[in-house]
Amino acid sequence: MSIARGNLRDDLPDFDDVSRRGSEEQFVELARGRHARVERIVSWGQSSPEDFWYDQEEDEYVLVVEGAAELELEGGERVRLSAGDWIEIPAHLRHRVAWTRPDGPTIWLAVFFT
Repeated sequence: MSIARGNLRDDLPDFDDVSRRGSEEQFVELARGRHARVERIVSWGQSSPEDFWYDQEEDEYVLVVEGAAELELEGGERVRLSAGDWIEIPAHLRHRVAWTRPDGPTIWLAVFFT
């Protein structure tokens, strides 16, 4: 058995290049098990398209490690998250990223589980 380790701030995308800001978020799978997976997500000013909603098969626990973001839940509720804030989103609760901090990275830790 091997031990995996790392730092959530390692290998961040090069959003210092202004021309790259607004491009795609970075998703990195950190771990996977039979009933769960863990991802690091890095955003820098990105948001979901207006007509796009996540509708996932798994429950999702999301922690903002650094930065800030706002999620919109189906029905119009908005949830503002800053570093240290977390939310658990039940499976099939449609949601989208309404806003992420434009002046620096937002680093998310997402755990998907059944």
